[in-house]
Amino acid sequence: MPSTLLEPCEFREEIRKSRFITLAAPINSAAEAQSFIERHSDSDATHNCWAWKLGEHYRSTDDGEPGGTAGRPILAAIQAQDCDQVVVLVIRWYGGIQLGTGGLARAYGGGANKCLQQAGKRLLVKRVLVSCSCTFAELPLVKLRVAELAGLVEQEDFTAEGADLMLAVEPQQVAGLQQQLADLSRGRIRLQGQ
Repeated sequence: MPSTLLEPCEFREEIRKSRFITLAAPINSAAEAQSFIERHSDSDATHNCWAWKLGEHYRSTDDGEPGGTAGRPILAAIQAQDCDQVVVLVIRWYGGIQLGTGGLARAYGGGANKCLQQAGKRLLVKRVLVSCSCTFAELPLVKLRVAELAGLVEQEDFTAEGADLMLAVEPQQVAGLQQQLADLSRGRIRLQGQ
């Protein structure tokens, strides 16, 4: 199951006198990825190579390195780590020794791989939105049942009788949650939007 990063992370290494800094971060949009790249690119560096993946969408660049030696290996590292919603930027300062195309691919892909391996991750769980209404007395139990199924309370609006809730749960958990909430409320709580 794909995962994304909990927070931005960094990995540094020197390969044959060239200095590499790899930065990675979670993203929610292509615009966020581009913003991260623009904020963290170093204009004094020799190359700022990057790749990002967001669902079925992805982009990468070699930023002047020989074609296919930087952006693609970075993207391959993202895919090898089963990451999604991630941007990776590798900044290189040339040290005077040629690495060759294979050496460049190993340096860029390896740095990205090591950075992502050490990063804290969370699974990307597909959830569907459902809504329900409950009384004040039932509210803590509804929240407990949702939490037990690794669901989320997306929205909570209080009414005179209780609360209207918008819940996000995994599709395969909806039927079980419906049954638990019906049992809890003697059939009164019904999930909408299934």
